[in-house]
Amino acid sequence: MYRPTRDPVDTSDTTDTTDTSDHSGDRPEPAAGTGRRGWRRWAMDTRPLRRPAYRRLWSSTIVTAVGSQLTAVAVPKQIYDITGSSAWVGYASLAGLVPMVVFALWGGAVADTVDRRKLLLVTNSGIAVTSLLFWLQAVTGLESVAVLMVLLAVQQAFFGLNSPARNASIARLVPEEELPAANALGSTVMQTGLVAGPLLAGALIPVIGLPELYLIDAVALCVTVWAVVRLPSLPPLSGSAARRAGVREIAAGFRYISGHKVLLLSFLADIIAMVFGMPRALFPQLAAETYAPYGEGLALGLLFAAIPIGAVVGGLFSGTFSRARRHGWMVIGAVTAWGAAVAGFGLSRNLWIAVAFLAAAGVADMVSMVFRGAILLSAATDEMRGRMQGVFTVVVAGGPRLADVLHGTAGSAFGPRAAVAGGGLLVVALTLVLAAAVPALRRYRV
Repeated sequence: MYRPTRDPVDTSDTTDTTDTSDHSGDRPEPAAGTGRRGWRRWAMDTRPLRRPAYRRLWSSTIVTAVGSQLTAVAVPKQIYDITGSSAWVGYASLAGLVPMVVFALWGGAVADTVDRRKLLLVTNSGIAVTSLLFWLQAVTGLESVAVLMVLLAVQQAFFGLNSPARNASIARLVPEEELPAANALGSTVMQTGLVAGPLLAGALIPVIGLPELYLIDAVALCVTVWAVVRLPSLPPLSGSAARRAGVREIAAGFRYISGHKVLLLSFLADIIAMVFGMPRALFPQLAAETYAPYGEGLALGLLFAAIPIGAVVGGLFSGTFSRARRHGWMVIGAVTAWGAAVAGFGLSRNLWIAVAFLAAAGVADMVSMVFRGAILLSAATDEMRGRMQGVFTVVVAGGPRLADVLHGTAGSAFGPRAAVAGGGLLVVALTLVLAAAVPALRRYRV
């Protein structure tokens, strides 16, 4: 049975006088409270927050989770105001996707060869500067779509460099038994931002105006930079620093994935779930047709909010995650439940039942995110974690966009409800076939 090896956990503080060049220190002792009883065993496991370094990283996520969504709303809104065309909004999304994919793959290789704390400082500062430039072009009334698209491309490139280093650092800040809890804490904050950020943006635009959304995001990112400054140094644990982060290192990351079935299968499970089972491209049509009697605006808002809300609820009741040892089975079960919930949504004519199915899908997605993340951090060695997180970033960002194309095409051909239900059932079937055909994932445990 495959059991991952672990690297020492670095929980030092930059204010300490201890020499951080030696990373062979002992792991931190597990925090108290693992034997919670009653309702507490279901509540979110907050033990990782007792680790000062992780607490700083997580606290910065709270601020940026909402702030980044303000910019995510402001950019397409400004582009639509300038052009009056939804097509240009779509082109802008593509302009951001391409550099994010390229720099996430390269950023993963970079994260394996440099001090990850320094990389986080550079990239977070870069994102903050681009947010400030977004504000500057908006407040001066430049009204240039080209400038907006260039700034978006630069910002997404910085994000692509930032995300692998950020995620790969978690395994150095908390012990192995707390990885699921740490992932649940981070994922819950990000999902909360997906709900609260757009709602806050919609409320603030009529009051303070669109340019100020960019400024708020820039200020929030300054808080993030301050939190990263206080993280411990996170240099490579081995001789990785001597390597250059080039195409050869990126290719080595893909070879590493192909040679470790459990990692490959975790990526495939997410691709199956997102490409065949993410129905968001059909939400506008379903709101306008199937759920029109409930009010198109209300229906559209509920459909888009249901999955993130379900994910947040799943995170708040994620206390049992820390006790799960069969991480592979947790991923298989979560992806299967996601597909079944999506199929139920596609078959539902009642809006409230449909929202309930989507919320259930959100809970399943949270479970899948937590355990796929834990597998990536525990099954990969530290010198490969950056590249694994780079691929993870590409899969997470690219899968839903491929799903938009697939579901949009299928919805036009077969109708939106049939396309959604068929996609959900396909997720269930493919996941079960994958689990049966390749036992590495279902056998994986920690």
